Amino acid sequence: MSPPNQHFTLDEFQRRQSAVREALAARGLDGLLLFKIEDMYWLTGLDTDGFCVFHAMFLGTDAGLTHISRTADVANVRYSSICEDIHLWIDTEGAPKSAAVKDTLASHNMAGKRIGIQLDTMGLTPRLHEELKAELDGWCELVDASDVVRTLRLVKSPAELDYIRRAGGIVNTCRDVAIAEARPGAFEGDIMGKLWHTTFAEDGDPPAHRSPIGNGASALNTRYTTRRKYVGENDQITFELGAGYRHYHATDMFVVLTGPRVDPRHLRMHDACRDALFAVQNTLRAGNTVGDLYEAHGATLAKHGYEHALLAACGYTMGATWPPTWMEQPMIYADNPLVLEPNMTFFTHMVLVDHDTGLTMSLGEQAIVTAGEPEIVTTVPHEPIIVGAADL
Repeated sequence: MSPPNQHFTLDEFQRRQSAVREALAARGLDGLLLFKIEDMYWLTGLDTDGFCVFHAMFLGTDAGLTHISRTADVANVRYSSICEDIHLWIDTEGAPKSAAVKDTLASHNMAGKRIGIQLDTMGLTPRLHEELKAELDGWCELVDASDVVRTLRLVKSPAELDYIRRAGGIVNTCRDVAIAEARPGAFEGDIMGKLWHTTFAEDGDPPAHRSPIGNGASALNTRYTTRRKYVGENDQITFELGAGYRHYHATDMFVVLTGPRVDPRHLRMHDACRDALFAVQNTLRAGNTVGDLYEAHGATLAKHGYEHALLAACGYTMGATWPPTWMEQPMIYADNPLVLEPNMTFFTHMVLVDHDTGLTMSLGEQAIVTAGEPEIVTTVPHEPIIVGAADL
């Protein structure tokens, strides 16, 4: 029986599971312990944020597949996951989560076997990892296999790309709302409220990463900070807008400048960001590397004289994510050797933060790698966005 909230076909889930099992067997592993909710969603459709307390999954190289969950998440599992085998850890004093994991592994005859484990994930805390090592030491061998599912997820299926395009459409609508509302005297909280309304009204998911929106000094922040402020005259407002659709994310980035006066240095920074964005998108071709993207970004901004203000990364791949972040690996940084393939998708952001002048500028769009030119999923104006200026 299919769960009522299934977003992919059973055939697609089975293809994904088969690919993981083949990858595990190639490494001489008998199974995989998953703690990354995004990967559980990709393999089974599991839709829950219960990983913030505890949730795990075991996938064997044979047909084994089990959720290790809590009573609070059973309804979510049955609502969303194609996996019907649920092993419960009961919240009670003196009942270690590691014992429930071991019991699950024992039910799949994993004693003495080599088992992959995901270490690079928010779902596995250092404390739980230490408990697992103590519980399973001498019983089985745990092997770091954090990248097995991650690398398989880089190339998106047609259904995944459709969800990313839907997310991109929501972000583009939010872009228009943000630009229309960004005026001197506007309250950031009102703008953000309208953006959240837009996302939900479009059947989207709130972004897994709190959108960094700020004006004045906080416009330089590339991370969300608390306290909403009023937009001023002669101001800079940074928008990094993201939204999900069936958890698949898209995002963009841009700066709105307010008048009546606009600093010409802002305009020069915008020209540099625009040229860098075009250079990166021209490099976003199958066969090039992720490091090539960063080189195109850095070389262009350096040509404009902004080596001192650029960041050490200029984007990342995008997919299905949960809080606390919409970012996925790989990041776009110098010398990253990953080769681009069709149907990968990347958010590329050109960000200049000049701490000496207190000025910032950014342009960012998301694109899908194709056999030729990239398909741009989110778009931002390529000319300076200036509002509230009478004499420009």
